[in-house]
Amino acid sequence: MSAAGWAALGAAFGFAVTNGLHDAANAIATLVATRAARPLAAVALASCFNLLGPLVLGVAVAETVAGVVEVPRGELVPVVGAALSGAVAWNLLTWARGLPSSSSHALLGGLVGAALADAGRHGVRWSGGEGLGLGVVLLGLAVAPVLGAVAGAVVELGLRRWSARASARLAPVVLALERVGSAVLALAHGANDAQKAVGVVAAVLYGAGESASPHPPGWAAPAAAAALTAGTALGGWGIVRTIGRRIFRLRPLDALASQVASAAVIGAASLLGAPISTSQVVASSVVGAGLGKRGTRRVRWRVVREIAVAWVTTMPAAGAIAAATLPVWRWMA
Repeated sequence: MSAAGWAALGAAFGFAVTNGLHDAANAIATLVATRAARPLAAVALASCFNLLGPLVLGVAVAETVAGVVEVPRGELVPVVGAALSGAVAWNLLTWARGLPSSSSHALLGGLVGAALADAGRHGVRWSGGEGLGLGVVLLGLAVAPVLGAVAGAVVELGLRRWSARASARLAPVVLALERVGSAVLALAHGANDAQKAVGVVAAVLYGAGESASPHPPGWAAPAAAAALTAGTALGGWGIVRTIGRRIFRLRPLDALASQVASAAVIGAASLLGAPISTSQVVASSVVGAGLGKRGTRRVRWRVVREIAVAWVTTMPAAGAIAAATLPVWRWMA
Protein backbone atom coordinates (compact mmCIF):
# COMPACT_ATOMS: atom_id res chain seq x y z
CA MET A 1 0.00 0.00 0.00
CA SER A 2 1.23 3.52 -0.83
CA ALA A 3 2.23 6.14 1.72
CA ALA A 4 -1.08 7.92 1.05
CA GLY A 5 -2.98 4.69 1.77
CA TRP A 6 -1.28 4.17 5.11
CA ALA A 7 -1.71 7.85 6.00
CA ALA A 8 -5.41 7.73 5.11
CA LEU A 9 -5.88 4.57 7.16
CA GLY A 10 -4.21 6.25 10.13
CA ALA A 11 -6.36 9.35 9.59
CA ALA A 12 -9.50 7.18 9.65
CA PHE A 13 -8.67 5.90 13.13
CA GLY A 14 -7.50 9.38 14.12
CA PHE A 15 -10.96 10.60 13.13
CA ALA A 16 -12.50 7.92 15.35
CA VAL A 17 -10.39 9.18 18.28
CA THR A 18 -11.49 12.80 17.73
CA ASN A 19 -15.04 11.55 17.32
CA GLY A 20 -14.64 9.98 20.74
CA LEU A 21 -13.37 13.26 22.17
CA HIS A 22 -16.62 14.79 20.96
CA ASP A 23 -19.45 12.34 20.76
CA ALA A 24 -18.53 9.52 23.15
CA ALA A 25 -18.36 12.19 25.85
CA ASN A 26 -22.05 12.78 25.17
CA ALA A 27 -22.85 9.26 26.33
CA ILE A 28 -21.46 10.03 29.79
CA ALA A 29 -22.14 13.79 30.07
CA THR A 30 -25.48 13.53 31.83
CA LEU A 31 -24.22 10.67 34.03
CA VAL A 32 -21.21 12.66 35.26
CA ALA A 33 -23.05 15.99 35.52
CA THR A 34 -25.65 14.54 37.89
CA ARG A 35 -23.02 12.56 39.87
CA ALA A 36 -24.73 9.26 39.12
CA ALA A 37 -21.22 7.88 38.44
CA ARG A 38 -17.65 9.05 38.86
CA PRO A 39 -15.82 10.07 35.66
CA LEU A 40 -13.58 6.98 35.48
CA ALA A 41 -16.49 4.61 36.10
CA ALA A 42 -18.56 6.44 33.47
CA VAL A 43 -15.72 6.16 30.93
CA ALA A 44 -15.39 2.43 31.66
CA LEU A 45 -19.13 1.94 31.16
CA ALA A 46 -19.13 3.90 27.89
CA SER A 47 -16.02 2.07 26.68
CA CYS A 48 -17.59 -1.35 27.11
CA PHE A 49 -20.81 -0.50 25.33
CA ASN A 50 -19.10 1.55 22.61
CA LEU A 51 -17.20 -1.60 21.70
CA LEU A 52 -20.39 -3.66 21.64
CA GLY A 53 -22.40 -1.17 19.56
CA PRO A 54 -21.25 -1.96 16.00
CA LEU A 55 -21.13 -5.69 16.81
CA VAL A 56 -24.71 -5.78 18.10
CA LEU A 57 -26.48 -3.35 15.76
CA GLY A 58 -24.66 -4.09 12.49
CA VAL A 59 -22.75 -1.99 9.95
CA ALA A 60 -25.53 -0.35 7.92
CA VAL A 61 -24.17 3.13 8.67
CA ALA A 62 -20.71 2.14 7.38
CA GLU A 63 -22.20 1.12 4.04
CA THR A 64 -23.96 4.49 3.78
CA VAL A 65 -20.82 6.54 4.54
CA ALA A 66 -18.71 4.53 2.10
CA GLY A 67 -21.26 5.18 -0.65
CA VAL A 68 -21.40 8.98 -0.41
CA VAL A 69 -18.55 9.66 -2.88
CA GLU A 70 -18.57 8.44 -6.47
CA VAL A 71 -15.07 8.91 -7.82
CA PRO A 72 -12.84 6.50 -9.78
CA ARG A 73 -11.27 3.79 -7.64
CA GLY A 74 -7.80 5.23 -8.15
CA GLU A 75 -8.93 8.58 -6.69
CA LEU A 76 -10.53 7.15 -3.55
CA VAL A 77 -7.45 7.27 -1.32
CA PRO A 78 -6.59 10.98 -1.89
CA VAL A 79 -10.28 12.00 -1.75
CA VAL A 80 -10.95 10.11 1.49
CA GLY A 81 -7.62 11.23 2.98
CA ALA A 82 -8.42 14.88 2.24
CA ALA A 83 -11.93 14.43 3.68
CA LEU A 84 -10.46 13.04 6.90
CA SER A 85 -8.03 15.97 7.10
CA GLY A 86 -10.97 18.38 7.08
CA ALA A 87 -12.99 16.35 9.59
CA VAL A 88 -10.14 15.84 12.07
CA ALA A 89 -9.03 19.49 11.91
CA TRP A 90 -12.55 20.75 12.60
CA ASN A 91 -13.13 18.20 15.38
CA LEU A 92 -9.96 19.30 17.16
CA LEU A 93 -10.81 22.99 16.81
CA THR A 94 -14.32 22.64 18.27
CA TRP A 95 -13.13 20.20 20.96
CA ALA A 96 -10.59 22.78 22.14
CA ARG A 97 -13.48 25.24 22.56
CA GLY A 98 -15.67 22.71 24.39
CA LEU A 99 -18.38 22.84 21.71
CA PRO A 100 -20.39 19.66 20.98
CA SER A 101 -19.94 19.97 17.22
CA SER A 102 -21.04 17.22 14.86
CA SER A 103 -18.39 14.70 13.76
CA SER A 104 -20.93 13.38 11.24
CA HIS A 105 -21.28 16.82 9.64
CA ALA A 106 -17.49 17.21 9.65
CA LEU A 107 -16.92 13.87 7.90
CA LEU A 108 -19.68 14.34 5.34
CA GLY A 109 -18.58 17.93 4.70
CA GLY A 110 -15.03 16.69 4.16
CA LEU A 111 -16.16 13.92 1.81
CA VAL A 112 -18.33 16.25 -0.24
CA GLY A 113 -15.68 19.00 -0.37
CA ALA A 114 -12.95 16.60 -1.50
CA ALA A 115 -15.21 14.82 -4.01
CA LEU A 116 -16.39 18.11 -5.54
CA ALA A 117 -12.79 19.33 -5.80
CA ASP A 118 -11.80 16.06 -7.47
CA ALA A 119 -14.64 15.43 -9.92
CA GLY A 120 -17.17 18.24 -9.63
CA ARG A 121 -20.80 17.46 -8.87
CA HIS A 122 -20.43 14.03 -10.46
CA GLY A 123 -18.08 13.03 -7.62
CA VAL A 124 -20.95 12.90 -5.11
CA ARG A 125 -23.72 10.28 -5.07
CA TRP A 126 -26.70 12.51 -4.42
CA SER A 127 -29.28 9.72 -4.44
CA GLY A 128 -29.74 6.04 -5.24
CA GLY A 129 -27.00 3.51 -5.86
CA GLU A 130 -25.05 1.98 -2.97
CA GLY A 131 -26.38 3.28 0.36
CA LEU A 132 -28.91 6.04 0.95
CA GLY A 133 -27.35 8.83 -1.09
CA LEU A 134 -26.28 12.24 0.21
CA GLY A 135 -29.73 13.82 -0.13
CA VAL A 136 -31.35 11.32 2.24
CA VAL A 137 -28.37 11.50 4.63
CA LEU A 138 -28.64 15.30 4.85
CA LEU A 139 -32.38 15.02 5.46
CA GLY A 140 -31.71 12.60 8.33
CA LEU A 141 -29.08 14.93 9.81
CA ALA A 142 -31.56 17.82 9.71
CA VAL A 143 -34.47 15.88 11.21
CA ALA A 144 -32.55 14.06 13.98
CA PRO A 145 -32.02 17.09 16.30
CA VAL A 146 -35.73 17.97 16.05
CA LEU A 147 -36.65 14.40 16.96
CA GLY A 148 -34.16 14.53 19.85
CA ALA A 149 -35.68 17.74 21.24
CA VAL A 150 -39.27 16.49 20.90
CA ALA A 151 -38.41 13.12 22.42
CA GLY A 152 -36.53 14.80 25.28
CA ALA A 153 -39.51 17.02 26.13
CA VAL A 154 -42.01 14.13 25.91
CA VAL A 155 -39.92 11.78 28.07
CA GLU A 156 -39.25 14.58 30.60
CA LEU A 157 -42.99 15.25 30.98
CA GLY A 158 -43.70 11.53 31.29
CA LEU A 159 -41.02 10.99 33.94
CA ARG A 160 -42.22 13.97 35.96
CA ARG A 161 -45.77 12.63 36.03
CA TRP A 162 -44.43 9.22 37.06
CA SER A 163 -42.21 10.70 39.80
CA ALA A 164 -45.10 12.76 41.17
CA ARG A 165 -46.98 9.54 41.92
CA ALA A 166 -43.95 7.59 43.14
CA SER A 167 -42.62 7.32 46.67
CA ALA A 168 -39.99 9.56 48.22
CA ARG A 169 -37.44 6.76 47.88
CA LEU A 170 -37.28 7.32 44.13
CA ALA A 171 -33.81 8.93 43.93
CA PRO A 172 -31.71 5.69 44.06
CA VAL A 173 -33.95 4.16 41.38
CA VAL A 174 -33.46 7.16 39.09
CA LEU A 175 -29.67 7.02 39.55
CA ALA A 176 -29.67 3.29 38.72
CA LEU A 177 -31.81 3.92 35.64
CA GLU A 178 -29.38 6.66 34.62
CA ARG A 179 -26.57 4.12 34.52
CA VAL A 180 -28.69 1.80 32.38
CA GLY A 181 -29.65 4.71 30.13
CA SER A 182 -26.02 5.75 29.71
CA ALA A 183 -25.06 2.18 28.76
CA VAL A 184 -27.81 1.98 26.14
CA LEU A 185 -26.83 5.42 24.78
CA ALA A 186 -23.17 4.32 24.53
CA LEU A 187 -24.30 1.16 22.70
CA ALA A 188 -26.30 3.22 20.19
CA HIS A 189 -23.44 5.71 19.88
CA GLY A 190 -20.90 2.97 19.15
CA ALA A 191 -23.21 1.49 16.53
CA ASN A 192 -23.67 4.80 14.71
CA ASP A 193 -20.39 6.68 15.18
CA ALA A 194 -17.82 3.87 15.06
CA GLN A 195 -19.37 2.82 11.76
CA LYS A 196 -18.49 6.18 10.19
CA ALA A 197 -14.80 5.35 10.64
CA VAL A 198 -15.51 1.81 9.42
CA GLY A 199 -17.01 3.22 6.22
CA VAL A 200 -13.95 5.33 5.39
CA VAL A 201 -11.59 2.46 6.28
CA ALA A 202 -13.47 0.30 3.77
CA ALA A 203 -13.19 3.02 1.10
CA VAL A 204 -9.44 3.44 1.71
CA LEU A 205 -8.73 -0.32 1.51
CA TYR A 206 -10.80 -0.62 -1.67
CA GLY A 207 -9.15 2.40 -3.27
CA ALA A 208 -5.67 1.15 -2.34
CA GLY A 209 -6.36 -2.23 -3.94
CA GLU A 210 -6.17 -4.07 -0.61
CA SER A 211 -9.80 -5.21 -0.80
CA ALA A 212 -11.80 -6.66 -3.67
CA SER A 213 -15.02 -4.89 -2.62
CA PRO A 214 -15.99 -1.59 -0.95
CA HIS A 215 -17.56 -3.47 1.96
CA PRO A 216 -15.77 -3.23 5.35
CA PRO A 217 -13.61 -6.11 6.62
CA GLY A 218 -14.58 -7.84 9.85
CA TRP A 219 -11.75 -6.34 11.92
CA ALA A 220 -12.65 -2.73 11.07
CA ALA A 221 -15.67 -2.42 13.42
CA PRO A 222 -13.94 -3.47 16.69
CA ALA A 223 -10.82 -1.46 15.75
CA ALA A 224 -12.87 1.69 15.11
CA ALA A 225 -14.85 1.16 18.32
CA ALA A 226 -11.57 0.84 20.25
CA ALA A 227 -10.29 4.12 18.74
CA LEU A 228 -13.60 5.80 19.60
CA THR A 229 -13.27 4.56 23.17
CA ALA A 230 -9.69 5.86 23.38
CA GLY A 231 -11.00 9.30 22.50
CA THR A 232 -13.48 9.11 25.36
CA ALA A 233 -10.70 8.30 27.81
CA LEU A 234 -8.41 11.06 26.53
CA GLY A 235 -10.70 14.01 27.00
CA GLY A 236 -13.99 15.59 26.13
CA TRP A 237 -14.60 16.97 29.60
CA GLY A 238 -15.22 20.48 28.27
CA ILE A 239 -18.02 19.04 26.16
CA VAL A 240 -19.30 17.10 29.19
CA ARG A 241 -19.62 20.41 31.06
CA THR A 242 -21.39 22.07 28.12
CA ILE A 243 -23.94 19.26 27.78
CA GLY A 244 -24.44 18.62 31.48
CA ARG A 245 -24.34 22.12 32.96
CA ARG A 246 -24.14 24.99 30.49
CA ILE A 247 -27.36 24.37 28.47
CA PHE A 248 -29.20 24.05 31.77
CA ARG A 249 -28.20 22.42 35.01
CA LEU A 250 -29.34 18.83 34.77
CA ARG A 251 -30.89 16.93 37.66
CA PRO A 252 -31.05 13.11 37.68
CA LEU A 253 -34.57 12.94 36.23
CA ASP A 254 -33.64 15.39 33.45
CA ALA A 255 -30.53 13.35 32.64
CA LEU A 256 -32.60 10.16 32.43
CA ALA A 257 -35.07 11.86 30.05
CA SER A 258 -32.20 12.98 27.79
CA GLN A 259 -30.61 9.51 27.79
CA VAL A 260 -33.84 7.68 26.93
CA ALA A 261 -34.71 10.13 24.15
CA SER A 262 -31.19 10.15 22.65
CA ALA A 263 -30.78 6.36 22.76
CA ALA A 264 -34.12 5.85 21.01
CA VAL A 265 -33.34 8.25 18.16
CA ILE A 266 -29.72 7.15 17.67
CA GLY A 267 -30.50 3.43 17.94
CA ALA A 268 -33.29 3.67 15.36
CA ALA A 269 -31.02 5.61 12.98
CA SER A 270 -28.27 3.00 13.34
CA LEU A 271 -30.65 0.20 12.37
CA LEU A 272 -31.85 2.23 9.36
CA GLY A 273 -28.28 2.98 8.24
CA ALA A 274 -28.61 6.76 8.72
CA PRO A 275 -25.36 8.41 9.94
CA ILE A 276 -26.88 11.06 12.21
CA SER A 277 -25.03 13.32 14.64
CA THR A 278 -24.86 11.94 18.17
CA SER A 279 -23.77 15.30 19.56
CA GLN A 280 -26.72 17.08 17.97
CA VAL A 281 -29.24 14.53 19.19
CA VAL A 282 -27.90 14.53 22.77
CA ALA A 283 -27.64 18.34 22.95
CA SER A 284 -31.13 18.81 21.47
CA SER A 285 -32.58 16.19 23.84
CA VAL A 286 -31.12 18.17 26.77
CA VAL A 287 -32.80 21.31 25.40
CA GLY A 288 -36.04 19.33 25.04
CA ALA A 289 -35.77 18.11 28.64
CA GLY A 290 -35.29 21.71 29.77
CA LEU A 291 -38.38 22.79 27.82
CA GLY A 292 -40.37 19.90 29.25
CA LYS A 293 -39.28 20.81 32.77
CA ARG A 294 -40.21 24.48 32.96
CA GLY A 295 -40.47 25.90 29.48
CA THR A 296 -37.98 28.32 27.98
CA ARG A 297 -36.85 29.82 31.32
CA ARG A 298 -34.61 26.85 32.18
CA VAL A 299 -32.59 26.88 28.95
CA ARG A 300 -29.56 29.14 28.46
CA TRP A 301 -30.24 30.20 24.89
CA ARG A 302 -26.90 31.97 24.49
CA VAL A 303 -25.14 28.61 24.84
CA VAL A 304 -27.63 26.97 22.47
CA ARG A 305 -26.99 29.67 19.85
CA GLU A 306 -23.21 29.18 20.19
CA ILE A 307 -23.64 25.43 19.60
CA ALA A 308 -25.99 26.06 16.65
CA VAL A 309 -23.45 28.33 14.95
CA ALA A 310 -20.83 25.56 15.22
CA TRP A 311 -23.33 23.10 13.68
CA VAL A 312 -24.12 25.39 10.73
CA THR A 313 -20.46 26.12 9.93
CA THR A 314 -19.16 22.54 10.33
CA MET A 315 -19.90 21.15 6.84
CA PRO A 316 -18.61 24.10 4.79
CA ALA A 317 -15.54 24.52 7.01
CA ALA A 318 -14.57 20.83 6.87
CA GLY A 319 -15.31 20.77 3.13
CA ALA A 320 -13.07 23.78 2.48
CA ILE A 321 -10.18 22.25 4.44
CA ALA A 322 -10.61 18.96 2.57
CA ALA A 323 -10.58 20.68 -0.84
CA ALA A 324 -7.48 22.67 0.13
CA THR A 325 -5.54 19.56 1.23
CA LEU A 326 -6.53 17.38 -1.75
CA PRO A 327 -3.42 18.36 -3.83
CA VAL A 328 -1.18 17.21 -0.95
CA TRP A 329 -2.89 13.81 -0.84
CA ARG A 330 -2.63 13.46 -4.62
CA TRP A 331 1.09 14.18 -4.40
CA MET A 332 1.49 11.52 -1.68
CA ALA A 333 -0.38 8.98 -3.81
